[in-house]
Amino acid sequence: MRVDEQGFRGLVEEHQSMVFSIALRILGDRGAAEEVAQDVFVELHQAMASLESEEHVRFWLRRVASHRSLDSLRRRRVRPEAFAEEWTEQHVVTNARMHAGDVMGTRLERMLLSLPEQMRAAVVLRYQEEMSPTEIAGVLSQPVATVKSNLQRGLEMLRRKAEVVLKEFVRE
Repeated sequence: MRVDEQGFRGLVEEHQSMVFSIALRILGDRGAAEEVAQDVFVELHQAMASLESEEHVRFWLRRVASHRSLDSLRRRRVRPEAFAEEWTEQHVVTNARMHAGDVMGTRLERMLLSLPEQMRAAVVLRYQEEMSPTEIAGVLSQPVATVKSNLQRGLEMLRRKAEVVLKEFVRE
């Protein structure tokens, strides 16, 4: 697929929120997600000639964003000190202003981040990106059965965690 610089900017604008969101949900770190998203678009610029259509670009972006995010998680395990979050006064002020909805959203995010990385990636792609298990298998380079298993086990883990973590939000 051939595009000029203006066309490439349009692709970035169209897909940047999707790429960033996938990275953020998998990584749970805004700064790391921004780095991954930037790297994905640098790679996209280099790979444009090999991409055949808008659908191919979308698939490629999901795949590369997922893989780069998982790679970042692996690097974090090897060198955790390199990813230590710096707390600023703004974090404290922001956290102090949370509403009940924000509290629930934060708890949901933490529950999602507590899943093993392959399950987390499958759940994010299925329920955020609304991809089928077959599409997810292609993006993550896994057998469909593995994706389905990760989805099933991941959702079961989330249900068990939600019973404890979100019990105050459940109406009886």
